[in-house]
Amino acid sequence: MIGPTLEQIIAASALLQSDIIDTPVLPLTSARWDGILPDCASVTVKLELFQQTGSYKARGALLGIRALSPAQRAAGVVAASGGNHALAVSWAAQAAGVDALITMPKATDPARVAGCEALGASVHLCDDMAAAFAAMNDAAQAGRALMHPFEADHMVLGAATCGLEYAQAAPLIDTFVLPIGGGGMISGMACAIKQMNPDAQVIGVEPFGADSMFQSFAAGAPVGIDKVDTIADSLGSPLAMPYTYSVAKAHVDRIVRIADREMLAAMDIYQNVLRITAEPACAASLAAILGPLKDDLAGRHVGIIACGSNISLARYAQLMAAL
Repeated sequence: MIGPTLEQIIAASALLQSDIIDTPVLPLTSARWDGILPDCASVTVKLELFQQTGSYKARGALLGIRALSPAQRAAGVVAASGGNHALAVSWAAQAAGVDALITMPKATDPARVAGCEALGASVHLCDDMAAAFAAMNDAAQAGRALMHPFEADHMVLGAATCGLEYAQAAPLIDTFVLPIGGGGMISGMACAIKQMNPDAQVIGVEPFGADSMFQSFAAGAPVGIDKVDTIADSLGSPLAMPYTYSVAKAHVDRIVRIADREMLAAMDIYQNVLRITAEPACAASLAAILGPLKDDLAGRHVGIIACGSNISLARYAQLMAAL
């Protein structure tokens, strides 16, 4: 078995039950969706943006903090992130009384920086994401426990609890369309989904400007890309890494790519139809089924995910002005 077993996923779900939200699963059946959705048998969305700290990352962060030894708790933790993982680690660390250092790019939405600081974390701003990862690694070498944003057993296992919930809540779904950043979410969710329903398809979605997993699938090994160029900062990993790549490769059927403008259009639809202020990554699944997958889904029961909503109104308005 590549990735967590179903027994491990069920145990983790039980461990998180008192602190993590079993987020709503919503069939998109109202007349408001007429003329928008592709010709599917059904489309369902899991509203993981209503999770603690606004994204699925809270699941894995909480598992990681709880697994720390007493010495690691005393030394504190460090994480690099442009937002969702940073907020999740800050929240989980505060709940456990653990000191958290978060390294973030200077271009990070100020609302996300303020959110981490409000949760008691110390934030160190770096020139870019590569510098933030380097600063994270330096702090880990100096003694802090490393809370990697995706390449960690607990992050994949946390995402797997989300996949378990989704498969249990909507057993008719035969095609899941899930966004990819570093690969922690899709690897965990796909691992759970395939164990619940081996015949289900799992399709990944990446921006053209941050397609490290797409390129890794093509190469047959994890690779990096020269430059990240996308509005979806939560999907902006510059590389795939061995563990998450191997789990994703074992359970994900294929990956499609989308343009930034397709995410913007999907963000607009979420706002107008569901009154959800979605960050770009949150809209990626919807963008994919309305774009590159539109002609492939006829007769399918499709499941998408709205994975996070940590975006300030100022940043949202700035992005939507380009639509």
